[in-house]
Amino acid sequence: MRDPSLPLQDALIKALRAEGVLPIVGKRVYDQVQSAPTYPYVSLGDGQVLPDKAECIDGVEVSLQIDVWSRGVGYVEAKQIGAAIIEALDDQPLTVAGFNVTVFELSDAQYLRDPDGLTRHGAITFRALLEAST
Repeated sequence: MRDPSLPLQDALIKALRAEGVLPIVGKRVYDQVQSAPTYPYVSLGDGQVLPDKAECIDGVEVSLQIDVWSRGVGYVEAKQIGAAIIEALDDQPLTVAGFNVTVFELSDAQYLRDPDGLTRHGAITFRALLEAST
């Protein structure tokens, strides 16, 4: 089994930074968030890689979270960004170096009020099924 998580991460960052995908966020899509970031922004959250082997394929199932961070009043901005992420990625073709993506779909979206009382957090989880390209 080859681990597709890094090339998948690269593909997601590229897709989300593409012109017009997230107009409110622009290019502020991060793997590592800088100190004192400009809001709103998107960061890659936790992920899990599981083997999905069958007789004729060497597949992998990946679960990954994309996080939205907003300081807009209420949940409006966070949910607008979350909706744009879902529209851009759910069931859309995704090019991942070295892998064929057979499924890329939304698992769930959750919107939370952070303990600081100022920040809204969207946690959007996707499920991907990939197999190494030959």
